[in-house]
Amino acid sequence: MKNATVNFGASKITVEGDVSIEELEKAGAFENLKIISDHKRLEMAREPFLKKYQKEIISSLLILLGYFSYFTVGEHALTTIALFLGSIVISGRTLFKTGLKNLMKLEFDMRTLMTIAIIGAVIIGEWAEGAIVVVLFAISEALESYSMDKARHSIRSLMDLAPNEATIRRNGNEMIIPVEEITIGDTLIVKPGQKIAMDGKVTKGTSSVNQAAITGESVPVYKESGDEVFAGTLNEEGYLEIEVTKTVEDNTLSKIIHLVEEAQAERAPSQKFVDRFAKYYTPAIIGIAFLAAIIPPLLFQEPWLEWIYQGLAILVVGCPCALVISTPVSIVTAIGTAARQGVLIKGGIHLEQLGVIRAIAFDKTGTVTRGIPAVTDVHYVDQTFDQEDALKILRALEALSQHSLAKSIVSYLDHKGVKHSITVDDFTSITGKGVEGKVDGQTCWAGNLSFAQERTGQTLDDSLMDTYFSWQNQGKTVMIFGINQSIILMIAVRDEPREESRDVIENLHASGIKETFMLTGDDQKTADAIADEIGITTVKANLLPQDKLNEIRNYQLKHDKVAMVGDGVNDAPALAASTVGIAMGGAGTDTALETADIALMSDDLNKLPFTIHLSKKALAIIKQNITFALAVKFLALLLVIPNWLTLWIAIFADMGATLLVTLNGLRLLKVKDDFS
Repeated sequence: MKNATVNFGASKITVEGDVSIEELEKAGAFENLKIISDHKRLEMAREPFLKKYQKEIISSLLILLGYFSYFTVGEHALTTIALFLGSIVISGRTLFKTGLKNLMKLEFDMRTLMTIAIIGAVIIGEWAEGAIVVVLFAISEALESYSMDKARHSIRSLMDLAPNEATIRRNGNEMIIPVEEITIGDTLIVKPGQKIAMDGKVTKGTSSVNQAAITGESVPVYKESGDEVFAGTLNEEGYLEIEVTKTVEDNTLSKIIHLVEEAQAERAPSQKFVDRFAKYYTPAIIGIAFLAAIIPPLLFQEPWLEWIYQGLAILVVGCPCALVISTPVSIVTAIGTAARQGVLIKGGIHLEQLGVIRAIAFDKTGTVTRGIPAVTDVHYVDQTFDQEDALKILRALEALSQHSLAKSIVSYLDHKGVKHSITVDDFTSITGKGVEGKVDGQTCWAGNLSFAQERTGQTLDDSLMDTYFSWQNQGKTVMIFGINQSIILMIAVRDEPREESRDVIENLHASGIKETFMLTGDDQKTADAIADEIGITTVKANLLPQDKLNEIRNYQLKHDKVAMVGDGVNDAPALAASTVGIAMGGAGTDTALETADIALMSDDLNKLPFTIHLSKKALAIIKQNITFALAVKFLALLLVIPNWLTLWIAIFADMGATLLVTLNGLRLLKVKDDFS
């Protein structure tokens, strides 16, 4: 074995080298570790409550019997001591094993502190309190384990989205096989109500597919031949045949799971702070406990036994359990909550940084706009020409062009029900100007203003020019259609703003974002028009990728923390330079999944204010947890001054703080998306 990395948040171990699962399980035998391959599903039978917590239950019963013996046969009776000692051994075996090992290495963590405290309690004859301390510590660890399991469930629930096996057709034969055996090129057969097991493209059938589990979209998406589908989504009503395009290890669901696991493993700044703090905090607590135990007896002739007891209580109350668990339980829970809403956050550091962002830059095309040009206006100039015939000829011309604007016009006319059986002869596409061809011997053409002036041999009249420039000022691309020297109609096309864009910008400003601005390679007029409609006041247009990068750096000098929202491809330099890079439409887009810090899987901008809200909530809870954990320790330590601190109070303070910060962190499971 060369190297091993443990991902505590995801409950995974990654091992480099030639090592079998049996060898790993043998190495972890002392903790009864069960290890399965990453490609297999974890089938965990639910343990009965009595079996799962039998150590805690038996130890608690022994304490009750010990107190019965305490009051019947005496505190120092052999029976009393044996019962309390039995409770200590049963509950504390793992604790002592780790604590003593750490003590020999001079590694001082919470288990080291607890081991010293309990050994001290036994030495001075505090059998009952020693037993209670061990049992309460075991209960607090069980609570901690429960909270982490609750957070890890977000990953396990993702794994359960896709079925274990599926029906496929291979070489003409239909068969049901495990998903691990499905290969690229197989035909997946999905009946109504079944989940789609693999990523692929629809080759036959139509249906509505519920993609909420992957993209967070609440409304099912209509799928037909040629459309892409994702593993873990639900086929609602139709029969589908799907050509498999990715193996089970590489499909979108697997990538999401892998990214969530990586995110949960990555330490956030607050978690690093806690680790650094605990490094100095633990030896300091041991020093304080030692001084509390020896200074009063040596300098003020106080009873040794009484102050040794106080020193042991300080060790117990000083255990940093609540402090250590305060950050990871919040981070892991928040990332899991985001994943269920279709937002991938690729690490605790990005979650925390998003919460302190002061400015957000937006790309235009495909981010605040739909990314697909659409026809917005049609103005008929020649009222004598039959409108239906005009649209048929226009469609016939544009259908022969490969330009994206031509495709938008064809799509619009198809939607309007315009069909054509018109033959276009001598079709020509003139780059930068337009298209033309002959229909029934007449020259038909469509293109920009200069092209129209060439074909008509004159400038447009004032009313047409007013319409033309009015549309242009709204960020629209205007095309003119004519026959011979006559203008028949004008048509405007624009990449329209997303319906949610304006509300999103308003919500962002309401949430504390100081400035939103647009960085685009489009022309200034178009960018200004879009920005004005959605409420963005600052626009930087005609930018190359390097220019966008420079703008991000300039805004970082002004605001320090700046996020960038883009498509993850041509915005890559700016995404990388920003404090937090956010990619739109992550589902099925490898670049977005790999380059961005956060991916909005559903291509829904409404997920942005939700994610910022979640981030701020997580930051607030982390700060609450750290403050509360330290405050409880400080107040309990103050009880040393009047000699009121007992082992009971110490362990209840520690366990209570651990329980409360855990429950506080789990509140992030309840954060809802109220913006969509």
